[in-house]
Amino acid sequence: MSMATFGLRRLAASATLASALALGACAHVPVIDEADLINPSGASQIKVYGARGPLSARQSRAVLGRLAAQAPDAGALERHMAVEQVVAESPLFTGNQVAILRDGAETFPAMFAAIRGAAHYVYLEYYIFEDVSCDGQALSDLLIEKSRAGVHVRVIYDGIGSLATDSSFLDKLQNADVQVVEFNPPNPLRHHSSFNSRDHRKLLIADGKLVILGGVNLSSTYQSAPSTGGSQAASSGQDQKPQEVWHDIDIQISGPVVPELEKLFRDHWREQVGEPLEVEVDADLPQAQGDQVVRILGSSPVRLKSRYYVTVISAIRNAESSIWIMGAYFVPTHQEKEGLLAAARRGVDVRLLLPAHSDSGPAMAVQHSHYAELLRAGVKIYERNDGILHSKTMVIDQVWSIVGSSNFDHRSVLFNDEVDAVVLGKATGARLASDFAADLQHAQPIDPEQWKHRSLLERARENFWRLWEQLL
Repeated sequence: MSMATFGLRRLAASATLASALALGACAHVPVIDEADLINPSGASQIKVYGARGPLSARQSRAVLGRLAAQAPDAGALERHMAVEQVVAESPLFTGNQVAILRDGAETFPAMFAAIRGAAHYVYLEYYIFEDVSCDGQALSDLLIEKSRAGVHVRVIYDGIGSLATDSSFLDKLQNADVQVVEFNPPNPLRHHSSFNSRDHRKLLIADGKLVILGGVNLSSTYQSAPSTGGSQAASSGQDQKPQEVWHDIDIQISGPVVPELEKLFRDHWREQVGEPLEVEVDADLPQAQGDQVVRILGSSPVRLKSRYYVTVISAIRNAESSIWIMGAYFVPTHQEKEGLLAAARRGVDVRLLLPAHSDSGPAMAVQHSHYAELLRAGVKIYERNDGILHSKTMVIDQVWSIVGSSNFDHRSVLFNDEVDAVVLGKATGARLASDFAADLQHAQPIDPEQWKHRSLLERARENFWRLWEQLL
């Protein structure tokens, strides 16, 4: 990332924080009490959908029975699924194929391949949207090539996250009939203007059959891995400091759940007053591609309680054996932290893999301010130091997993539009748990005794930023 780009991003972050300070008094993290996590009468049957719609009661029991057999405590998993159905307001979809994509080195090739393979339409929705490259091809060239071939290419990008994006890139796309919409532009004279309400989603949809989502932006920061073929990596000269690798995780899904994500994109497009979208008609509806069970969580600050937040609180409270969290910005709410403390005290293996350094100094200070209490309760904390950790994943009991754009912080609950995928089953849980264990090899454990002896200056900084933690 160039110094000019970095400066613009810092300016955008400062503007967002200033706006947050002005509006923060009106924003309060919702309190989730036990009544929110009790399945209402009449909603006890868990809904499971397949490629052709709702499954029969017998088919649903077969799917749920298979999941229960994989769980260390079938009763806990069933309770969690029942609660989640109520708070998520979206059904479980079976018959999906799921693949985990790590860093830009795996994610960019998958993104470019999905765009190349699209025959009808491509939807892109990103917090940071830049003209990245993969294997020598620029994103702009690929999107224009597809548009000229008759593929409908539609883009939503965030007005703050993409503040540093070169306007010539956007002009180039629009001149090639690629429709581009700016989410909540930072201009008080324009419709939907807001510094604080951001579209933090990272979402690619191809033909309504394949989706890629997670934490990876279409940003040059992910071109630090040489195999992505990025211009940033190639242009690093002898006199330039090498760009740090950004570590992140995306998830690629194909199967019946994909139209749920398309609905989220179309809703945003309408809200932001984009040109009416074409009615995309494809005779081949998404068919069963695998056996993974997936639920989509589309969260927005316009809702009183974030679907992601209530789901995560429920998952933590129902954990039986393990909670492994990989987080870019660990700024937990009171109830998230209390849930982790309670889980560790009842013997659950709670592990946090967090960044050793970050692009947000205040977030790091708040992260550190929580360590002492967590360590005393038995939570194991590790800091990864070989680059910037930007992943947002959680694995519970190695059978319940979530991957998406939501951070373990207040902003994702209060201010951001987010998208996350919950995956139930051993295959994805085991893969994410294996990746977590492998990443621990690049991390240092935080020693409780040594942590007690950090400097007074560090403690003072932590305490200062803790005052503003819900705005970070």
